[in-house]
Amino acid sequence: MARISLSPPRTLFHRAIEWYSKRSYGAVLEPAKALGHHPRVLWTDLRLEQSVAKWDKLDPTLKALAVMASAASIGCSWCMDFGYWENTRHGVPAEKLHHVPLWRDSDVYAPLERDVMEYAEAMTATPPTATDALTERLCEQLGEAAFVELTAMIAVENLRSRMNSALGLTSQGFKDSCEVPPAAARKAADAPAGASAESR
Repeated sequence: MARISLSPPRTLFHRAIEWYSKRSYGAVLEPAKALGHHPRVLWTDLRLEQSVAKWDKLDPTLKALAVMASAASIGCSWCMDFGYWENTRHGVPAEKLHHVPLWRDSDVYAPLERDVMEYAEAMTATPPTATDALTERLCEQLGEAAFVELTAMIAVENLRSRMNSALGLTSQGFKDSCEVPPAAARKAADAPAGASAESR
C-alpha cells in the first residue's frame, strides 16, 4: 500500500499529466500521482524521462535487461510490472524479461546480456561492486558511448526504483494486460482440431 496519498491536488498541470498518461499508457501512472504533491519534482522527473527516452547508443534489449535487473535487485514491483509491459510493447522478448530475477539460472541469455545484468546488479549494490574486469569487458563489447549510456541508465533506474519502493508503490497491473494468452487458452489452442471441450 502506498505510503503517500495518490490523490494530489487537481491542478491544471496534474490534469494535463493525467490526460497524457491515460492516452499513452491506458492509466494514470501511480508515480506521477505520488509526485503530483510536489509539482516541481514531478516536472523535473518528466523532463528527465523525456531526455532519457532520446538516448540511443545502447541496444534496446540490453537497456531493458539492465533496467529490469536493477529494479529486481532493489525489489521495486512497480518498476518490474511497468517495465515488462513497456518493453514487450517495444519488441523485447517476453521470455528474457520474465527470467530477469533468476537470470543466473536461466539459459535464455547470451554472454553479453549476462554481463549487462551482472553490471546492473553490481552498480545497484551498496556500495557498488562493479569490477575492473567486468567494466573493461563491457567497454570492449559495447564501445565507450554505449557503456556510458548503460551506466547512466542503471543510475536512472536506481532513482526510479528506490523512490517508488520508498513511497510504497507496488505493481499497478500493467503486466496483466499484456497480450499473453493464459495457460488454459494456450492448451486449448494446442489441442487437436475437433477435440471436444471436455477432452481439453
